[in-house]
Amino acid sequence: MAEERQLGNGESAAERSAAAQRATWVSVAVNLVMTVAQLVVGWLAHSQSLIAHGLHSFSDLLSDFLVIYASRQSAHPADEAHPYGHARIETAATLVLGISLALIGGGILWESGLRLQHIEALPAVEYSALWVAIATVVSKEGLYRYLIGVAERLRSQLLIANALHTRADAASALVVVVGIGGALLGWAFLDLLAAALMGFMILRMGVELAWGAIKELIDTGLDERQVSSIRECLLATPGVRGLHQLRTRRMAHQALVDAHVQVDSRISVSEGHRIAESARARVLREHPEVLDVLVHIDPEDDMAPESASFRLPGRDVMLRELQPVLAGLPEPEKVVLHYLNGQVEVEVFLSHAFFESGEKLRQCEAEVADRLKSHPLIRYVSLNCQIAPK
Repeated sequence: MAEERQLGNGESAAERSAAAQRATWVSVAVNLVMTVAQLVVGWLAHSQSLIAHGLHSFSDLLSDFLVIYASRQSAHPADEAHPYGHARIETAATLVLGISLALIGGGILWESGLRLQHIEALPAVEYSALWVAIATVVSKEGLYRYLIGVAERLRSQLLIANALHTRADAASALVVVVGIGGALLGWAFLDLLAAALMGFMILRMGVELAWGAIKELIDTGLDERQVSSIRECLLATPGVRGLHQLRTRRMAHQALVDAHVQVDSRISVSEGHRIAESARARVLREHPEVLDVLVHIDPEDDMAPESASFRLPGRDVMLRELQPVLAGLPEPEKVVLHYLNGQVEVEVFLSHAFFESGEKLRQCEAEVADRLKSHPLIRYVSLNCQIAPK
C-alpha cells in the first residue's frame, strides 16, 4: 500500500484539502453575490447576455460545491479498497464539471440563436445592466488570480480547472459588457450576439476540461519532459545498467510510475532488491509529484526474442535434468540457476573433500562439459569445490 507523502512545499494531504476548501468557499461567496445580481438586474434591465452570464455564474456555484466534495473525499488516506488513495475523485469531478459546462454553453448558444431570429420583439436594454457587467469582470478576474495561485501551490488539477473556469467567466463578462454597450447605442442584436459568443466560450472550456479528465482516466502518460527526467533519475542509480518499459500515468495531482531496470545477471536476489529500492527512493525524492514507483528487476533485456526465459522449466525440472549431467559427483551443497538468453547456466557447489587435487576438478569439469554438448536447455555448468554457506 502506498504511504501518504508530503508535497514538495511540506503540506500534508489534510493541509492541502483544507487550503483547497478555503479557496473554494471564497469562490462560493463571490459567485453567490454575482449570480443573484446578474439574474435580477438582467431580468429587470432586459439583457439576455447578462441573464446568460448569471446562469453561468450559477453553474460556478454548483462546481464550487463539487470541488469542496471532491477535495474532502480525495484527502482520505489509502485503504483496502483504494490502495492508491482517493485522488482520482478529483479527476471524476473535473469530468463532471467539464460536461456540465459543455451542456450549459451549448444551451446558451442555442437559446441565443433562437432569439436572434426575432430581434424586433426584444425590449430595450437599460444602463443598470452595463454597471453589473463591469462589476462582474472585475470580481471574476480578482477571484481567478486568487484561485490560480492556490491551485498552482497545491498542484491540484481540479482547482486549476475551477480557476480557469473563473477566468473564462471574466473573459465572457467582457463580451457581455461590449454586447450591452452596443445594445445601449442602438444595436440591439449585439446583446444576443454577446450571449451566443459567451455560450461558445463556455462550451469550448467544458470540452477541454472533460477531455483532460478523460485522458487521465484512460491512463495517458506524463509529458515527454517529465518522463525523460524520471528516466535519467533511474539510470543514475548505482547498480542500474539499463532501463526499458518505463510507463507513467497520472492520478489527479500525482503520478504513478513503473519500470524494468537491468542489473548484473550474476548478483543475488537480495542485491537486486536493494538496487530496486534505491531506484524507487531516488525517484520519490527527486520527483515530489510521483506517488509511487514499481521497479521490476531484469538480468537482461527481456524484450529481446531470445530472452524468453519464462518458457524454460522451473527449478524442480532443472534439478532432474542435472542428475545425469552430474553422475558420479556427490550431492551438491547448493545449485544456482541463471536463466539467460533463452538457456540455463548452472553453478554447482560441491564439498571440497571430494576433490583430491586440482587435476581431478578439471577432469570432472571436462566430463560434465562433454555430457552437455547435446543438452537442449543447459548451456554451461560451473563446478565450485567449496562448501557454500547455508
